[in-house]
Amino acid sequence: MNLKELDPTSGPWAPFGVQLRRSRRAANLTQAKLARLVGVDPSYVSYAELAPPGRTPPSEKFARDADRVLETGGTLLLMWLQVKHSALLEGFPEFAIQEQGATEIRIYEAGIVPGLFQTEAYAKALAAGDVRRGTITQRQADERVAYLLARQELVRRKKPPLVHAVLDESCLRRPIGGREVMRAQLAFLEALYVVKNIILQVAPFSLGEERPFALPMVLLTLSDESFLGYSESEGRSHLERDIERLATWKQHYDRLQVGALAETATLEWMRAARKGIECPTST
Repeated sequence: MNLKELDPTSGPWAPFGVQLRRSRRAANLTQAKLARLVGVDPSYVSYAELAPPGRTPPSEKFARDADRVLETGGTLLLMWLQVKHSALLEGFPEFAIQEQGATEIRIYEAGIVPGLFQTEAYAKALAAGDVRRGTITQRQADERVAYLLARQELVRRKKPPLVHAVLDESCLRRPIGGREVMRAQLAFLEALYVVKNIILQVAPFSLGEERPFALPMVLLTLSDESFLGYSESEGRSHLERDIERLATWKQHYDRLQVGALAETATLEWMRAARKGIECPTST
């Protein structure tokens, strides 16, 4: 059967359809076979791949079930949520899709725990703060948390990328959500030390001016060994593709790794912080 060529720019759901077809073909499944495994009519799979503009999009359940059958590591659900989400910074959706195909992820974070490692309670507390400030609505807050939890499937899939995260000390000193939420968050980070594809380090305040990054950043190593960088400032995001700048980012990150606490020292630091953490009740 000749399938219509898909145009990923034809509408908001078109990238989802393109990825669905690519994943289906990679699994050597026909539309009819995928439909049987997911529990829908073959015409539904065809409709989801074509993603006609202005028509009802595929369901969230279909995205979840297709992810399970095709073993895509949550990519389809992430793309589904991405289109539904109305509170993402420009540039972040593209980064999140590239992140799904990365072989290595280097993270530097300041102020808050990186999204890939946030507990649900921690993420909800952050989103609730934005709701109280009027930055987003409650619906957008719920969407943001759902999107974040879907992204986290990346580190739990069968063949996850290597994730190296250096957390500024401020990430673990800043109380988010209250005493119990923060303790649970620190305990969750401690538990990650048995996960083979995750490396965590703390960049202590004592690094001072030797800390090479002023803002959070992520450096992706893609399957073709090229790099993609991502950074955020207040209300803005930036995708970095310039080869020379990315090479500089990598050099800075290598220096940051050397200056940060070693893994075992980081684990001890986190345990001490969890036992002694105090959240102020007033300012």
